[in-house]
Amino acid sequence: MTMPKATPCQAHDAAATGRWASECLRLEVATYPKPGLVSHVDTGAHQDMDAALLDASAATLEAYFADLAEAGAAGDPMGPLRVIGMAAERAMLATTGGVNTHRGAIFGMGLLCAAAGFRDAYRTPGTLGSIVAARWGVEILDGPVALHSHGSEVARRHGAGGARAQAAAGFPALYEVALPALSLGRTLAPGDAEAARVQACLSLIASVEDTNLLYRGGPQGLAFARLQARRFLDEGGVGAADWRARAASIHEAFVARRLSPGGCADLLAMALFADGLGA
Repeated sequence: MTMPKATPCQAHDAAATGRWASECLRLEVATYPKPGLVSHVDTGAHQDMDAALLDASAATLEAYFADLAEAGAAGDPMGPLRVIGMAAERAMLATTGGVNTHRGAIFGMGLLCAAAGFRDAYRTPGTLGSIVAARWGVEILDGPVALHSHGSEVARRHGAGGARAQAAAGFPALYEVALPALSLGRTLAPGDAEAARVQACLSLIASVEDTNLLYRGGPQGLAFARLQARRFLDEGGVGAADWRARAASIHEAFVARRLSPGGCADLLAMALFADGLGA
């Protein structure tokens, strides 16, 4: 997408975008049962973080998400977005004492924030994901790779595309899996917002090649996770009377195997963000 020659058409409330992005990270934490993941109930398959730490991290990132929305509204290319993202990561690590709570969300949610700013400022049609792909997709794929990240290691071992491939393609898992599952969850369990989030989370686990699962469990761990999630969905998902007990049982099985679908957790928060902004 070529940078528009005209000035922005309307003001964008970057601060509100940052607040909503941070709130969506907290909503993800406030969801239980999510197989293997940290929640307000327990720490899942993690020993280095809990809900309080994740909430503190989300609060720290609010200002940086706002900065990314402002950068998007200004029509910035990927370079300035990366600078903000790196500053956000440093702030996160300072808040958490070096624990990686939200590195993936800084990347994915940050791009959605930038797309929201761009869409508002230039009245660009399409979804936030389509704006990310069109405006920054090439630069995302051509950009520097973090050599020692879990995602990079999994890409070398298993050839998984990970978050970069998702972003460059406009986050297909967001639009083809998570958002439809949120809608279905609301139909299956009317008035239960947490149930809809669980439906979306399990749908993502069943479908996405989560690099966190591959890193922790290899192909066998990923296959196990997908099978458990698919069985939950095939047996009625959150529409079944005993869905909470079944989801809790899957959660315990993930914890026993130290499996944590962190990429799906990021996508769940991003789906809530996109859903709240009309996708």
